[in-house]
Formats: sequence, structure tokens, C-alpha cells
Amino acid sequence: DPSQWVDLRRPAGTSRGLVVVVHGGFWKAQYDASYAEPMAVDLAARGWATALVEYRRVGEGVGGGGGWPATADDVSAAIDLAAREAGGGPVVTLGHSAGGHLAVWAAARTRFARWADGVSVTQAVSLAGVLDLTRAHADGLGSGAVERFLGGGPGEAAYDLADPSRHLPLEVPVWCVHARDDEDVPFAQSADYVARAQGARLVEVPGGHFGLVDVAHPAWSRMVEATGLAG
Repeated sequence: DPSQWVDLRRPAGTSRGLVVVVHGGFWKAQYDASYAEPMAVDLAARGWATALVEYRRVGEGVGGGGGWPATADDVSAAIDLAAREAGGGPVVTLGHSAGGHLAVWAAARTRFARWADGVSVTQAVSLAGVLDLTRAHADGLGSGAVERFLGGGPGEAAYDLADPSRHLPLEVPVWCVHARDDEDVPFAQSADYVARAQGARLVEVPGGHFGLVDVAHPAWSRMVEATGLAG
């Protein structure tokens, strides 16, 4: 599919490992990976191989054809492909908003038969991530985006497979980076996840929902330092 691709960048010197960058947009077809490219470029300059991932999303036309589990299949396959091509080292998933959901979901995916053969994620970084899909559905985030993504409400079996809040405890470190003044994804999505998790850390930053994805913003600098991604 035209929305199944990975843009792999290699650092100038010896690689520190791989960072898989997953964009957000409430899993909707109209939002693509273009806004996340500067993050991949910045991290590559810091010594990481980076993989900017595109995936099928919810809706029709260009970018559509996704939803559960197609979107998850695409992200899982992209991680596996990028890890093989990158040639070893840690595998970090980093995602923004709905991409934060996918980044943390990916760290647990090998528990489930459908993705059991996938490459293990060694660290996940959620930037204003949607980490509790049940609560996000109740709160109507993204104007009903969770229900459209999963094909129904919390009674559907898909929630057990898709919802990071149902995968705790997680065996790998998770960094939840969020701003209190985020008007798109509530700060509580990260704070409550960390309160329930073992080995997860909360990093509060300024800048609302989008400061985190602006590589010139203090929120980005704070994030790379706190998570160990800085050069």
C-alpha cells in the first residue's frame, strides 16, 4: 500500500541504535508522517539510526485502509524491517499522540500470537500519547477517534490487544512526556499510566500538544535529555 513505508536514516558515525519515529493524528487518514520528519532528522544527527514510519490509517482515499489491526500490523512490520536494516543495537520506539499509543503498544506486542515473532523493543517514548484507550473513548478524544480505530466501544475484544493501559506491567522502560496545557490529549493520559506502571517515568514539559514535535522548542530539548536520546 502507498502508506506502508519506512524512511531509514543512518548517522554519520557509529550508530547508537535505532529510533523508530511514529507520527500521530488520532489514527486518521488525513494526517501523515510529514510533520514528524524533523524529529527523525534531529535524532539521526545525534547518532541514532532513525526510521520514520508511515502506516495505513482510518478513513478513505490516500492514507486510508487502516484501523485495527491493520494499522498495528503496519507499525509492527515497519519496526521489524527497520531493525534488520539498521544492523543491531537498542530499538527505541518514539511516537507522538496516537503515535505514542503505537510506540508503547509496540513494546508489548510480542506477547500476542499475531506479533509474537516481532523484534523486541528496548525502550518506548510516548510524546503526549493516548495510553488509555478506554478512558480516551469515554472522553471522546479526537471526536470519537478511538471507536473508529477499534471498531467499537470498550466491550470489544480489540481493546485487550490494543490498549497500553491493559498491558501493565511492561517489561521495558517507558518515558511519558507531556505538557499540562495539552488541549488535545489530557496530561492525565500520561500521569495516570505512570502511576500504575512499573518502570515508567513522567517528564513534564511546556508547549501544549505540539511543542514536543518542534525540534527548536524547549520541550524537545527537555525530552531528548530526559530520555537519554541526546547526543
